[in-house]
Amino acid sequence: KLDKAQLNKTLLCSCVVLFLAYFAMQVIYARRKYKISPPETTGHPDFERIFRAQANCSEYFPIFTSLLWVAGIFFHQGVAAGCGLLYLYTRFKYFQGYAGAAQGRLGPLYASARLLWLLLGLAVVGLLAHFALP
Repeated sequence: KLDKAQLNKTLLCSCVVLFLAYFAMQVIYARRKYKISPPETTGHPDFERIFRAQANCSEYFPIFTSLLWVAGIFFHQGVAAGCGLLYLYTRFKYFQGYAGAAQGRLGPLYASARLLWLLLGLAVVGLLAHFALP
């Protein structure tokens, strides 16, 4: 049986997987709509923006999940989870903004970067407190 902490981690990781699946499905739909077969990655500008938005989000998720876990384990699970949910929201807004117009990605991009820096700071503080302080 999962305890509350394990359940929270499992739910948040499940959300991450769902977001990645959603972004991938949007690329599949755009490929069909604009008749662009794999492995092609160029074509209609709308397709290219959706493809780049998905690729950009996928590139950052390993960094995000690593920082999320370290901050959650060594700093505070609730704070890390809150940052994680906000990060997922900003990446969703980033995807939507980028899919609409390249400039639409900038606000959410900056917000998600700030959240990654915050998670990094929490992880470092937690690690220092755990390993450096008696």
